[in-house]
Amino acid sequence: MPRRDPLVRLRHMLDYAREAVDMAASRSQVQLQQERMFALALTRCVVVIDEAGRRVDADIQARYPDVPWGDLVSVRNRLVSRYDIIDLNMLWDTVTMDLPPLIAQLERIIAEDEVE
Repeated sequence: MPRRDPLVRLRHMLDYAREAVDMAASRSQVQLQQERMFALALTRCVVVIDEAGRRVDADIQARYPDVPWGDLVSVRNRLVSRYDIIDLNMLWDTVTMDLPPLIAQLERIIAEDEVE
């Protein structure tokens, strides 16, 4: 039976973070307020990042304490305080300010762990 790849969740996080940042780069915060599909797409990316982050192995989290693991896990709860209301300002800030440094961290972690 093949061994489960411990980096798969990190790769999911990285892919969705890149996708969210790329989507936001071609639009504005005003468009986020006006375009429901854009808001839903960014929300989905953040939710996947959150869910994958929850499943990153504890030993990887311990090796990389500079990654804000706890913040990643809680961002979904803060972002979607009710199922029908999304804090679009928080979503925009998360995607434009928090995800770019996370992308750099994930790229470094994946590169280091693939070499081992």
